[in-house]
Amino acid sequence: ANTSTNAQSDASIVIAKGTGKALAMTVDCNSKYVYANPEVGAMIAVAEAARNIVCSGGEPIGVTNCLNFGNPYDPEVYYQFVKSVEGMGAACRKFNTPVTGGNVSFYNQSEDGPVYPTPTIGMLGVLDSIHDKMTLDFKSTDSLIYMLGAHKDDIHCSDYLHHICGVTHSPAPSIDLEEEYAVQQKVLALIKDKLILSAHDVADGGLFIALLESAMPNGIGFTIQTNDAIRKDAYLFGEAQSRIVVSVAKEQQAAFEAHCAGIPFDKIGSTNASGTIEIDAASWGAVAEWKYQYDHVIEDQL
Repeated sequence: ANTSTNAQSDASIVIAKGTGKALAMTVDCNSKYVYANPEVGAMIAVAEAARNIVCSGGEPIGVTNCLNFGNPYDPEVYYQFVKSVEGMGAACRKFNTPVTGGNVSFYNQSEDGPVYPTPTIGMLGVLDSIHDKMTLDFKSTDSLIYMLGAHKDDIHCSDYLHHICGVTHSPAPSIDLEEEYAVQQKVLALIKDKLILSAHDVADGGLFIALLESAMPNGIGFTIQTNDAIRKDAYLFGEAQSRIVVSVAKEQQAAFEAHCAGIPFDKIGSTNASGTIEIDAASWGAVAEWKYQYDHVIEDQL
């Protein structure tokens, strides 16, 4: 019944039959962030869930949760739990997403210690019109690529820092709930006014992975220029929050930029018809090559 909504988007979209509306659903939590800073990490879990709903064209309306922790009689675990609840509460109040239910699971540990604190957020949103549905894929080979939200010189808790640099303990990524809310509201307005072609949040893996995930569905390449004021690895792979990648038709550029007044935004590049990736005039290979790794890395290790 919902095959028309199966195109890749940040949240799952399900048609509400007979209403012209749709539901948006997502589940989010990065336990590395919560382990680094339980309050900030839980805020980010809620913020990213809301960001996924918004990037798909929906308005966040409510939350359920699954709070997974170790032994609460361990003071460190109890601290993680209390601060996670406080962070989740602050973010839910900001996004006006009441917690309608959920569960708490304690004693998740072994002789090696407790699991990373994992306050998983399930969020529901509503699209007043199914025509507001937005997907993450680049649609055109000659569109402009913008990032909404501020670039930050921040690689804390990133997959890059953890897996490539081998730094397994670092602070949580930066987030400002006011900035996050402003960026999300702007994206919702851009979608309703039909000023963007795609929207995808910057999350695990950073900006490069967000761009790659937008490029892969249709094999459309992209060319971008990094910012000399920010170290290149942080620009491409940092996981600072409150950032969304959008693509814009060239004829909509002026209207789009005028609409974005009031929030940080930056034109970072454009799509191309060659199906290749170019960063700072250097080749990063073909989208198809990256997509093969993305799709087959597990089976190729077997």
